[in-house]
Amino acid sequence: MSGNSEVPEERASTTVYSQSSTVRPVPAPASNSIAELHATPLRPEVPAQRLLGEDDQQQGFDGDVHYTLTGRLRRHGWSTLRFLMQTEVHTYAFSVAANAILSIFPFMVLLLTVIRRVFHSTAMYNVVLQLLRDYLPSNQDFVIRNLQFLASVKGRGQILSGVMLLISSTGIFLPLEVALNSIWGFQRNRSYVMNQLISLGLAVACGVLAMLSIALTAQDLRILGSVISDHSVVSRSAGFVMMKASAMLATIGIYFLIYWLLPHGKVPARAVLPAAIITGLLSEAAKYGYVLVLPWLNVQEVYGPFSVSVTLILWSFLSGMLLLGGAYLSAAEHSARVKAQRETAAAGG
Repeated sequence: MSGNSEVPEERASTTVYSQSSTVRPVPAPASNSIAELHATPLRPEVPAQRLLGEDDQQQGFDGDVHYTLTGRLRRHGWSTLRFLMQTEVHTYAFSVAANAILSIFPFMVLLLTVIRRVFHSTAMYNVVLQLLRDYLPSNQDFVIRNLQFLASVKGRGQILSGVMLLISSTGIFLPLEVALNSIWGFQRNRSYVMNQLISLGLAVACGVLAMLSIALTAQDLRILGSVISDHSVVSRSAGFVMMKASAMLATIGIYFLIYWLLPHGKVPARAVLPAAIITGLLSEAAKYGYVLVLPWLNVQEVYGPFSVSVTLILWSFLSGMLLLGGAYLSAAEHSARVKAQRETAAAGG
């Protein structure tokens, strides 16, 4: 039990005032235990915000606890699931899904157009088609055929695709910023103009990562084809593994950039990198699970010709849920790390 002299300092560290139009204090938690994060999953921002402020005054963490990926899921998996059951989280995920549907087709049209008319690379073009075939949960041939047609037609279609991509991509990052700020406890959101600039930068960065991943995969397949016969089983299997590994690295990189740069506040890179890795791996596993379950949903019978859009928006919603769950996991793990750091320092003192 601490002395009375420590009470003012504790209160000062647990009251944060916003500079936005709405000024309100963050209530001080009842205790310093990370168990509060599990007990009150609706408000993860309280310990996350307080411990973030304390972490800024401390140096690196060299505790004896090994923060493995499985350890993170074991410690905070249940509270993350409870967090994902909130109404607000579903609202953010649906908003992300709607804008993702608006952006994915213009993005693919622009990508195919750039590869075809700027890079003139048949290998990269084929890699994109293979990635589309693997990523789309259903109706792959129909979607790919129409995307190829749109990318081959010269005219205003590519310009309109670029405009729609800019509008829809910023629509994705706007609700994500609000959600991430809530998770980390940053009470002031960016202005509309600043959010548009950040969203544009993230959209360009994600596009660059995707292009680098495609170029790397095409180069690896070209080298592999010169060593092994293109039609052998070994060559096809090795090419598929290379393509998936490159796409996975790009996905993890995109998650990391979103977790690290999108919140309107200082987020340590080491706090979000493990969550980006976990989310990337889980999203890949969830995609194959979704493809297996999809035939049982009878989407074609219910929605008819609109089934393609429905399957895509459902998958985008699940991806948004995974993304927000990874953000919560990173905030919870950072709180646990700083608490362990503080206890180690107290024991050493």
